[in-house]
Amino acid sequence: MSKKNLVLVDGSGFIFRAFHALPPMTRPDGTPVNAVFGFCNMLTRLLKEHTGTHLAVIFDAGRTTFRNAIDPRYKAQRPEPPAELIPQFALVREATRAFAVPAIELDGFEADDLIASYAEAMKAAGGEVIIVSSDKDLMQLLGNGVSMLDPIKSTAIGPAQVMEKFGVTPAQMIDAQALMGDSVDNVPGVAGIGPKGAAQLINEYGTLDAILAAASSGTMKPSKRRDALIAHAEDARISRRLVELRCNVALPCPIDDLAIAPHDDAVLHDFLDAQGFKSIKARLGLDGLARRHEERSAPPVAAVPVVTTSDAPFGPYETIDTEAALDRWIADIIATGFVAIDTETTDLNARRTRLVGISLATAPGRAAYLPLGHEAGEQLPRALVHARLAPILTDPAILKIFHNAKFDLHVLAAAALPDAAPFDDTMLISYALEAGAHGHGMDELSVLHLDHKPISYDEVTGTGRNRVSFSAVPVDRATAYAAEDADVTLRLWQWLRPRLREAKALTLYETMERGLVPVLLAMERAGIMVDRDDLVAMSDEFARRMDEIQRDIEQLVGHAFNLGSPKQLGEILFGEMKLQGGKRTKTGAWGTDAAALEELAEAGHELPRRILDWRQLQKLKSTYADALVTEIDIEDRRVHTSYAQAIAATGRLSSNDPNLQNIPIRTSEGARIRRAFIAAPGHALISADYSQIELRLLAHVADIPALKASFINNEDIHARTASEVFGVPMEGMDGATRRRAKAINFGIIYGISAFGLARQLGIDNGEAKRYIDAYFARYPEIRRYMNDTREFARTHGYVVTPFGRRCHVPGIADKNPARRGYAERQAINAPLQGGAADIIKRAMVRLPDAIAASGLDMRILLQVHDELLFEAPIDQAPAAAAVAREVMQQAAVLSVPLLVEAGIGANWSDAH
Repeated sequence: MSKKNLVLVDGSGFIFRAFHALPPMTRPDGTPVNAVFGFCNMLTRLLKEHTGTHLAVIFDAGRTTFRNAIDPRYKAQRPEPPAELIPQFALVREATRAFAVPAIELDGFEADDLIASYAEAMKAAGGEVIIVSSDKDLMQLLGNGVSMLDPIKSTAIGPAQVMEKFGVTPAQMIDAQALMGDSVDNVPGVAGIGPKGAAQLINEYGTLDAILAAASSGTMKPSKRRDALIAHAEDARISRRLVELRCNVALPCPIDDLAIAPHDDAVLHDFLDAQGFKSIKARLGLDGLARRHEERSAPPVAAVPVVTTSDAPFGPYETIDTEAALDRWIADIIATGFVAIDTETTDLNARRTRLVGISLATAPGRAAYLPLGHEAGEQLPRALVHARLAPILTDPAILKIFHNAKFDLHVLAAAALPDAAPFDDTMLISYALEAGAHGHGMDELSVLHLDHKPISYDEVTGTGRNRVSFSAVPVDRATAYAAEDADVTLRLWQWLRPRLREAKALTLYETMERGLVPVLLAMERAGIMVDRDDLVAMSDEFARRMDEIQRDIEQLVGHAFNLGSPKQLGEILFGEMKLQGGKRTKTGAWGTDAAALEELAEAGHELPRRILDWRQLQKLKSTYADALVTEIDIEDRRVHTSYAQAIAATGRLSSNDPNLQNIPIRTSEGARIRRAFIAAPGHALISADYSQIELRLLAHVADIPALKASFINNEDIHARTASEVFGVPMEGMDGATRRRAKAINFGIIYGISAFGLARQLGIDNGEAKRYIDAYFARYPEIRRYMNDTREFARTHGYVVTPFGRRCHVPGIADKNPARRGYAERQAINAPLQGGAADIIKRAMVRLPDAIAASGLDMRILLQVHDELLFEAPIDQAPAAAAVAREVMQQAAVLSVPLLVEAGIGANWSDAH
């Protein structure tokens, strides 16, 4: 007789994991089903791949068990399940029965105790056990015929994996958990001891009892850890009783009754059909069964399958050039429930480009290219392709996977195809996981995660004068390149998406980064109107002023020279004028960058200051006054910038083509440029700007009572700081004193040094140092925050914003002191700048619904760091400003209030 093999599914654990791993989805009646879908997918795969004899799914019967009698605190503080998950508990049990699998639970015991008891009983009967879970609480059972299978990653977990992760054997996991505790379940453990410390103690002393005895007897060396062990010895013993699983629970269902039995096709079909799980029905071959229910009144939402990476080869790929091939691929996409999509175009500018082809992938190694706009080769009519693809793009039961979805959605819309929904974006998934650690381009991620270097664009189109448009690339070469992109995108999705929950980045990705894509799409499509005539006049104005400055400079020097030549300028400054402090670059030329000129200007030299003035006007003239004229769309007379989401390590958006985020804020020239951005006829612009948001975040994250009190009482924070640090009364304070405090307040955020503050305020280094020392003496919490943040960054390689975004700081361990110091300043600022970026993104995601609910005809046009710019009819502008202010101020709950200042005007300058 063959050996029995029992598979035990940790149903309760998997429900929560699937719920958080998969995006929200509902069935036709509105009931949430994402956890149910993940569970059904997992069970389908198990039944297909499992070659054993017995199977059961084990659930928790309730929240109260025998452990609550051991310690009433146990799981007492666990929050209630999310509202969207509650109705899915019963549905998962119904799903289990529909698959003809026993669903087992027992009052007074947790699912883990039942799993342990069934495992013990099967071992006693000479059988083997596979536990489908990744819960560390079950790892104590591993060995001697018991193994685990991670249901999300489809990877095996055995004693070796436990040792690798926790540094102990499965048999030692009980004592290790007793030391570590578990804050989620209110298992107290020993304060200050984590996985690493627990492993060290167990490997040195053997058992929990031996560890506690060594601590209390004095044989353990004196240390904080020893003191903690003595103080929390009883907590450790209680914790051991809480984490140790019962292996002798009376089995609610005999093992023989768990033998795998075939399911009833009709019962399973009806259950899957009621949930809208078309892809699972197709995989099980149940599509052909007649429905016993009426047609659904609404389509199901997207079903996101649980998938794993693959060693399938990259290519060869198929070219879709016949209607039959297209129909076959459409059927495959519908059956699979997801598809990776990439577009090929004539230009990287989404507004100017033309669609040349679309690539599709439904499995690793299974990808194809659909040519549409090549100059030669067999291609299907666009009308036919659009008719077939449009339903796929809008089908809520099919997940569309992109890399940089915003670009592809622009391209598809320009080709008269509908916006794809729902979708995932592998670029944004990577960014949510590891902002600042590396780039997030597809090719870079492919090398990093898949160990595969994709075909480059240059290889296909050529370079320089030999480059051809993608439309001129032969279809066979285009297929190899384009289909590979879709294949890589799919594999990246399989690899990266499960990591979101592990890194606690799932909410950040789903509700913020992915949720922002349709908002940015609408903003980029809207654009903003500019006054062409005013730009031309501005260009002339800047040119006249540059000429005046040039004449002044030539008088100072005594002869004419090319102001745009760094070489000539260096020879004049350090050769002819013999100014001190010059430094030569690697090429041997004198350094004349902005920092060098600013240092000379602060030393009292007039020429460097005038050169800086000239350069500033030259940059503004070329970057804005001249360049914006060429960026005006001939159809709507508006400028359409593009926002990049996955660049800045802090989560900030960046603007390009044109860049509208670097317009000077506090200068008259910056105001002059903003004046050229105007409202459409009959409309007004509304500027809504967070007030001192990074200082407010500093008060919040560093927990500074004095600063928090100032913000809560709506005081002048800079006057308050001046009063606290310099000992002067707030009443009648002069502007210079307040400006010094303001410089310190904002400089501290960026890790300003005494040297930097001295240069900024025009004082000597000693005085600047006294200011900073007085500041830290009054606000010691800031020094503590800075030290703690630097230490955290050195330990982990990243810092975390108040909203869970990890901002990686690669140079934090650099051996070069200057580079390391720069990285440390980045680390200190990143939680604040990143927190501000998170807050305004949260507001942007919420605004469309708030605008729709208000009934106002307002739209978001621009985002510039802490400011949002809106457009609305003139008579609706005050109400629009109120909506903007309300949503932005409620975007986050801090220990200090968020304040938004809103202005209305005919142009951006007046509204700002």
